[in-house]
Amino acid sequence: MSDYILVLDEGTTSTRAMLFASDGVLAASAQLELTQHYPQSGWVEHDPQEVWDKTLQCAMDVIQKAGGASMIAGIGITNQRETVVAWDRVTGEPLSRAIVWQDRRTEPFCMKLRAAGHEGEVQRRTGLLLDPYFSGTKMRWMLDNAPAVRAASDAGTLAFGTIESWLVFRLTGGARHITDASNASRTLLMELAGEGFDEGLCELFGVPHAALPQVTDMSGLLAVTDVQILGCEIPITGLAGDQQAATIGQACLAPGETKATYGTGAFVLTNQGDSIPQSSNRLLGTVLCQIDGKRIYAIEGSVFVAGSLIQWLRDSLGVVHDARETEALARSIETSGGVTIVPALSGLGAPLWRADARGVITGLSFASGKAELARAALEAMAHQTYDLAQAFAADGTSWGTLRIDGGMAANDWMAQDLADMLGVAVERPSFVETTALGAAMLAATGAGLYPDLASAVEVMRGTLKRFEPDMKDDVRQERLERWRKALNAA
Repeated sequence: MSDYILVLDEGTTSTRAMLFASDGVLAASAQLELTQHYPQSGWVEHDPQEVWDKTLQCAMDVIQKAGGASMIAGIGITNQRETVVAWDRVTGEPLSRAIVWQDRRTEPFCMKLRAAGHEGEVQRRTGLLLDPYFSGTKMRWMLDNAPAVRAASDAGTLAFGTIESWLVFRLTGGARHITDASNASRTLLMELAGEGFDEGLCELFGVPHAALPQVTDMSGLLAVTDVQILGCEIPITGLAGDQQAATIGQACLAPGETKATYGTGAFVLTNQGDSIPQSSNRLLGTVLCQIDGKRIYAIEGSVFVAGSLIQWLRDSLGVVHDARETEALARSIETSGGVTIVPALSGLGAPLWRADARGVITGLSFASGKAELARAALEAMAHQTYDLAQAFAADGTSWGTLRIDGGMAANDWMAQDLADMLGVAVERPSFVETTALGAAMLAATGAGLYPDLASAVEVMRGTLKRFEPDMKDDVRQERLERWRKALNAA
């Protein structure tokens, strides 16, 4: 048995397979883009069959590079959370397009539940707010609007799941319908203090309990692949939602340790230990890790638009041809010239939670050009993170240091701007794809390559670069005043 770990990193815009050695070194990878479907304003969909086909293609590519499936000690899967797939558990075929986490179509249903006074109790039990972001309302929409989903439910063959659940089902030839505790905690259907999905919550959201997967640990022998899929049986030994995986990859294993991932969106998680989080500032409580039935929790702030803002500047406006150009453009000018961007392109997440908000650019003049727009876009990352920091502090969880990762974290200018605006040191690992690394750590532990998760983290994490704050208070305050005015306009 080799000590290679195969990680399937199922993101929003692409799917990847990554091969890690037991010391955390990346040995090989393959990546394919996923088609984004936007049938209406505020709607975002994926084709589940495409997700599976491209994930399998990437996995087979990497397995070949490893020297064959027998070289893989275990598989770790990490995924875009909250995205919902519906399929027939008998035929294994998807019943509709997947509804992606960014999708806002269920806001009317959320408003109805809020108006009926359910949000306080739902937040107390699940740690979540009534927002279209979460999986449960998406499942209800499918039942009400996709005839094939309703028919499968009536026939008793409906299976719901988030992306890792869908991939495990296909990898095992339909033998396992499971979800890990971190993904389950994002559905609105599981109590943070409960072991599985709650019958009462399922009834509130109108989701049949029988269609939901079994909730499992995040590390251990969770499933085994069908020999016909990858060439031999391979244990699936790690499962985690992407933000929980990144938090583990950043070694945030002790209470108070905090990470921020800047990918399509931006997500900040602070380890809360075994205390179930209760936020008074519209932050979220979530399961960070569950191993051997023991849970560690986290408090989370979710921002919907981060890297996708740069993608919008590139693909829709043509401001840059490559995201990496933004750093040089930001450095080419002293300030943004008063230009401020509120990237509410799919509403505002924490701490405001305004699904009706829309993006705003203020301060434009004839002097504004590509550099000002690029710098303002990067500044928006620090502005949004500052607001999260204030909410975390109000909940009694101030940040001493912020550990950052994700594709945007490779931008030195943005990393320094975060440190300057937050007034705390920012640490960045040499390997910024810590979502995949965290999944590898969980899988390596589950495969028995390490005695526990702390041992895996100690060996596999790698080196760090540190950014110290260096900004005058009056400059910071001027930025924040502009941000507040622009935010009000959104």
